[in-house]
Amino acid sequence: MENGNLHIYTAGGACVTSLGMNLEENIANIKAGKSGIHKHEDKNLSAEAFYGAIINKEKLEKAFNLTVYKGIFTTLEKMFLIALKDVLNDYQAYVNEDCGIIFSMTKGNIDDLSSDSPNYLHDLAQKVSRTIGMKNEAIVLSNACVSGIMAVSVAKRLIHTGLYKHCLVVGGDIFSRFVFSGFQSFQAVSNEPCKPYDKDRDGITLGEAAAAIFVSKDKSVFGTKTVYEIVGEGSINDANHISGPSRTGEGLFQSVKSAIDEAGIEAKEIDCISSHGTATMYNDEMEAQAFNRIDLQDIPVFSLKACYGHTLGAAGLLEAVVSLRFADENLIPPSFNYKEHGLTLPLNINTEVQKKDINYVLKTASGFGGSNTAVIFKKV
Repeated sequence: MENGNLHIYTAGGACVTSLGMNLEENIANIKAGKSGIHKHEDKNLSAEAFYGAIINKEKLEKAFNLTVYKGIFTTLEKMFLIALKDVLNDYQAYVNEDCGIIFSMTKGNIDDLSSDSPNYLHDLAQKVSRTIGMKNEAIVLSNACVSGIMAVSVAKRLIHTGLYKHCLVVGGDIFSRFVFSGFQSFQAVSNEPCKPYDKDRDGITLGEAAAAIFVSKDKSVFGTKTVYEIVGEGSINDANHISGPSRTGEGLFQSVKSAIDEAGIEAKEIDCISSHGTATMYNDEMEAQAFNRIDLQDIPVFSLKACYGHTLGAAGLLEAVVSLRFADENLIPPSFNYKEHGLTLPLNINTEVQKKDINYVLKTASGFGGSNTAVIFKKV
């Protein structure tokens, strides 16, 4: 039975990205104004040179060799295991029958399609899950670009129902020719590093990453870390179009409203918004519509897509982990490459690392098929 008085918490987190093999390296690089997006020439990914946020594979192998995991693993599986290793350094004792694990991803081992082995997302998840010693069956959540942050809300709900006391949440995707060519067919890929919310934005930059976080009903498991309660969440599908967002931002508006209502706060109490911010013409405008409709236009908002590119199944979780780590220090991350406002409605785009007392962080995401998710974290 669901316990409405139960509180669900999280803290810390881990990530593997083009900006670093651990969270602290990522935070330091963002503070230094560095982006993980670079120009690449790789005929296996594109016939022409392109911009992308791609992990250095030599660094990845070196980081994986520092883990305790043995066996033959794909690039994505190694990314998952490195991120999970950093989280399990603190929470390995809770990996038992009371702990669930949720994977968020969109394409899994998509680079392995040329082999005879079927590319089933659940098989990948189970392999990684068993490698780290999980007792329970892995859960896979694959709902376009909202998957990462939706996995956090699903973890909260599963703990609320009493199915688990704790949940590991891990998300990831790789940069692949299949996905890159797909976005190119939409004419949605920028010829330079993406510019969320900027007047001259002209499309996304793709990236690859993995991130992980631990969620629990027991605040004490987080020790001396800065702890956040997951106080509100909502996932509304507006069924507008298979790929295009609602022009009125209806699904995002309803998702954020649901999260605010559950949290029992007013919109003005939110201290910062970690948005989706893909730098496509329609997505960024849709977010402006939704945020203005719920009176969030003056709240500092930032997109981390100009740091990491769009990392698909990792995006929502990665951006939540990074945002909360900045919030630990009462800081708001910058939204890179924003120079001139390119929306029909106002938004308070944060372009520099900003010092501010942070109590409530709103994380949003939107994706294909009309999917939208919003989660509010309250600093305890």
